Amino acid sequence: MKNFFFCFFIACLALISFQNPAQAVDINNGENVFVANCSACHAGGNNVIMIDKTLKKDALEKNVMNSVDAITYQVTNGKNAMPAFGGRLAETDIQDVANFVLSKSDKGWD
Repeated sequence: MKNFFFCFFIACLALISFQNPAQAVDINNGENVFVANCSACHAGGNNVIMIDKTLKKDALEKNVMNSVDAITYQVTNGKNAMPAFGGRLAETDIQDVANFVLSKSDKGWD
């Protein structure tokens, strides 16, 4: 019986050690990053440069920007008038701001 529990314990340790821990999302940090870097053009989820490319839920869906991966890619690499922030912001900050944008778009930017 001792061997069974020992083997079970070892198996559990092996399973735990091979799992990728999920990265914690910090919405408050995302808001801070957004205010400091994005709000000049995107205050309230709007877009002062290209008015049809807002951060509102329907526009994000229409432009296939309604996922963390899509927003992260655009923030990192830029596109059209939007500059790239990949060299200026940490990956975790970009992930946080992407999650913040999606969270706010789900709530109608209220």
